[in-house]
Amino acid sequence: MTETSYSGLAGRVVLITGGASGIGAAFVHAFAAQQARVAFLDIDTEAGEALVDEVADVSGTAPLFVPCNLIDIDALRAAMAQVQGTLGNAAVLVNNAANDQRQVLSDVTPAEFDWMIGVNLKHVFFAAQAIVPQMQARGGGSIINMSSIAWMRGAPALPAYAAAKARGSSVPIVSGSMPSRLAWSLRSVSAGSGFQTSRRLPMCGRVRPYLMR
Repeated sequence: MTETSYSGLAGRVVLITGGASGIGAAFVHAFAAQQARVAFLDIDTEAGEALVDEVADVSGTAPLFVPCNLIDIDALRAAMAQVQGTLGNAAVLVNNAANDQRQVLSDVTPAEFDWMIGVNLKHVFFAAQAIVPQMQARGGGSIINMSSIAWMRGAPALPAYAAAKARGSSVPIVSGSMPSRLAWSLRSVSAGSGFQTSRRLPMCGRVRPYLMR
């Protein structure tokens, strides 16, 4: 199969959250194949380091991996600052990190709900908040927020996850309304993945049209 080449991505800085496995790893591979300068964040250090070697073997260039617990917003900001200091201002942010832990509605505690919101929604907002000044500085950029159809179709075993993804779908509106002091352009979209019961499938083709700023 012949892969489409997007020359506009070559040399662009792309930051992916939750990039060490699943859909996130597929994004890392896909952007690296387009010669983008890829960085990814993940809490799984072992998987992240393995992916760096794997991508380097395939594309010839190693992505930048920064271990990070995205629930810790200070750690998230520090990790994003590290990426900026190493690679420069980001042209693309893919908010991919999530956890679809199964729950029974009647058993969900406030602490469990707060954790699910933290891992599925809170970091999405604050990553967008942190990346917007970088995109302003370079004159534009694209923010891709990975959503889910779980909140639209109904998912009895995913009450807190679906609630977080429903709110996450509004983050493009919020990030698009962040104040601008310069003439610049921001694309902010939400891409909804389908139900996956085994290996998560790449979503790269669905969001590529939005990345060419």
